[in-house]
Amino acid sequence: MIKFLDLKEINKKYDLEIKDSINRVLDSGWYLLGNELKNFEQHFSSFCQTKHCIGVANGLDALILILKAYLEQGKLNEGDEIIVPANTYIATILAISQVKLTPVLVEPDIETFNINPMLIEEKITKRTKAIIIVHLYGQISLTPKIEEIVKKHNLLLIEDSAQAHGAICEFNNKRAGNIGNASGFSFYPGKNLGALGDAGAVTTNDENLANLIRSIANYGSTVKYVHEQQGVNSRLDEIQAAVLDVKLKNLEHDTCSRRIIADYYLKNIKNEKIILPKIYGSAIDYKSHVWHLFVIRCEEREKLQSYLTEKGIQTLIHYPTPPHKQLAYQKWNNLSLPVTEKIHSEVLSLPMSPVLTKEEYSYVVECLNSF
Repeated sequence: MIKFLDLKEINKKYDLEIKDSINRVLDSGWYLLGNELKNFEQHFSSFCQTKHCIGVANGLDALILILKAYLEQGKLNEGDEIIVPANTYIATILAISQVKLTPVLVEPDIETFNINPMLIEEKITKRTKAIIIVHLYGQISLTPKIEEIVKKHNLLLIEDSAQAHGAICEFNNKRAGNIGNASGFSFYPGKNLGALGDAGAVTTNDENLANLIRSIANYGSTVKYVHEQQGVNSRLDEIQAAVLDVKLKNLEHDTCSRRIIADYYLKNIKNEKIILPKIYGSAIDYKSHVWHLFVIRCEEREKLQSYLTEKGIQTLIHYPTPPHKQLAYQKWNNLSLPVTEKIHSEVLSLPMSPVLTKEEYSYVVECLNSF
């Protein structure tokens, strides 16, 4: 069986370094808010080319904390509208709802899967205060048009970079995490930079925002037992920080491996039933996509997935049901978002990881072409 993502094999090459880093934490006797976290925050902010990084418990918390901080600053108020792509993973929308802001869904571009820039402005009202762009599947979603809209309407630009560690914007050469006012990252084990459990981070160049987020994430406190905000407990622990610091050193190399596989898929999958993802430029040379997922479309998805399973190839669906059709958002269930619905009914994610061998991904292509 060719696994969709072999996490055991991915982490195996770091085995000794990870064990050493965990032992170092155990021997230190210091398990929260220590040197391992400081080191990782410094290294990850440098990687993202930002001034600040705040390690938090997970990617959802990262987005919630950004929004909470803006509410605390008065840059957002309860009920304000936040533009968000309709086909994102539900966590992006949950973050908005959690802090009593209003998500406004915008259809994606069916070719890139990212938010359609041409449909944003028609959704903007007097209550619109921010856009959350989602670099879905690993491809940068900012365009000159979105940048123009943000400036024209004086909006906050927040990134959901949960799937885009290291991706670089085409027209301004900025990395994911350094494109908007603030960005939320996830280090869920299956991400391109994955922890050994839940973990996340916020990056920003805004010092006041960074300090406020750090405080809110620590019970609203910067001095022990002094609480300036009604905070939460969302902290990246020392063990996860140490593990992530080990893996960060190899992230660029792993991304190159993903691009090689993606390039092979793009050049060699030739089946009229299969629609390939759209990128701008070459998968090898162009840096806007880090291929967290390689997502194809097929009208006969279930048949294709069953066929690939029979051939010993594991695939996944990201995501089978769009947010507006979930029970969690029943008030939206009657909304008609045809592009989003078509995407969610057709997408299939192929095996993609830095440990996938040439023999394995060649076999995937062979089977796809025979379908």
